[in-house]
Amino acid sequence: MAACGGDSGSDEAADPSTTTTGEQPTTSDGGTSTSATTEPEAPTGDPVPSAGCEAATEAAEVVKERHDLTAGGEERWFLLTAPAGADPVPLVIDLHGLAEGAEVHTQMSMMGELGLAEGFAVAFPQGTGAVAGWRATSPDSPDVAFVETVIDTIGAERCIDTSRVYATGLSNGAMMTSLLACAVADRIAAFAPVAGMTLVEGCDPARPVPIRTFHGTADPILFFNGGIGDLTSLDGGTPEAIAALPEADLDGEGQPQVARDWAELQGCDEEASDEQVSEQVIERTWDCPDGAAVEFTILDGQGHGWPGSDFARKIERIVGPTIDGIDGSAEIWEFFEQYTLPS
Repeated sequence: MAACGGDSGSDEAADPSTTTTGEQPTTSDGGTSTSATTEPEAPTGDPVPSAGCEAATEAAEVVKERHDLTAGGEERWFLLTAPAGADPVPLVIDLHGLAEGAEVHTQMSMMGELGLAEGFAVAFPQGTGAVAGWRATSPDSPDVAFVETVIDTIGAERCIDTSRVYATGLSNGAMMTSLLACAVADRIAAFAPVAGMTLVEGCDPARPVPIRTFHGTADPILFFNGGIGDLTSLDGGTPEAIAALPEADLDGEGQPQVARDWAELQGCDEEASDEQVSEQVIERTWDCPDGAAVEFTILDGQGHGWPGSDFARKIERIVGPTIDGIDGSAEIWEFFEQYTLPS
């Protein structure tokens, strides 16, 4: 369930000089290119402004600004990257993997840089524990309430469009994203778990939800067809280790079954359609009722990193290969752009 190993994901690893509340470091020059081939339709509903919009003053751009808060009696924190402006902007909640931590995950997904370019805010909440992670097995999890508190805090301090809040995450963060789809579908418009979608027992979303997941067939940590690799290994992603993985069954157990379970839960057609969009990318979709969507992006040869991430390429020895031809963050934003919460 770990996105990467080592000490870099711990609370102590975050540089206090760049994460203290109120500080505004300069924006990274790293850009994010999109691999989309079609332009999605933008939502047509009017924005639903948060309380922070009442100030009617232009908020400053912030990059990885640290916010400390108390949720459920626990001291918690998150990082915020947001563009300048006074108009309501969408908000993406981006959840780190086990042992990765919010600071490292900002580099893994580069979602903050994309948000500054495209005009949306991104929150990177920090999990709990000595090995930071998410309690993602029950709708009663205190981490669900924490994420809601993050949304409330940002909405009170800045101007966001509360009808366009989205959630994504990697590995253990994907599990948490999946749980949010069950527990707070009334507050989050669409979901994109990466390398770890789950469906918890008793999942009962308040409405049909749009959900798009990504998983690699060469994932050495959360196997494509179910099971967990050696979470302590720093060599699980080597070419030799990847070659020893069982051949992926695209219609088997594990992630293919979880996607089918989500489709069944939402009343979608039983049979899915596959589109080979590139040599290593298959888009699997179901015909679903209005308001619901289940999309499964199968990445042939992809390991456990964020699709298209330069950071993931640097730690391939741990997480396995990163394939070319797909930009995960751009694909996720293209998916999110299509959805708003129903009025």
